[in-house]
Amino acid sequence: MDQQGKIRVLIAKPGLDGHERGARVVAFGLRDEGFEVIYTGLRQTPEQIVNAAIQEDVRVVGLSILSGAHLSLTQKVIEGLRRNRADDVLVLVGGVIPDADRTALKDMGVAEVFTSGVRIGDIAALIRLHADAVPVQVQP
Repeated sequence: MDQQGKIRVLIAKPGLDGHERGARVVAFGLRDEGFEVIYTGLRQTPEQIVNAAIQEDVRVVGLSILSGAHLSLTQKVIEGLRRNRADDVLVLVGGVIPDADRTALKDMGVAEVFTSGVRIGDIAALIRLHADAVPVQVQP
């Protein structure tokens, strides 16, 4: 949380995906919901995302992935958070995610997977519910 008690959320676009409309909509929407939002921009490496999450002391990392590389990119971010003792950060994934991959993402430690059409209020409610809860359990 920041000095004003707002939950800090990092929205990131990992990989080579160049489409950021959804990430921007979520970032602005969460800002309007009262969160402090940091948006990293396009084409971030997992290492850059982890470093930004730690430097900004965020409670939530939201990954927006449309490239199809959601499993490997998410795994690298979660592993990086764990290596840096930041495995209490809530990880959310959004984008074009096949139903078959949702279980694999959740098994990695992702708290929730959001796809096109989700309401910003639903994302905000989940963050409020879980941001101060028990840390996300990441598989060793």
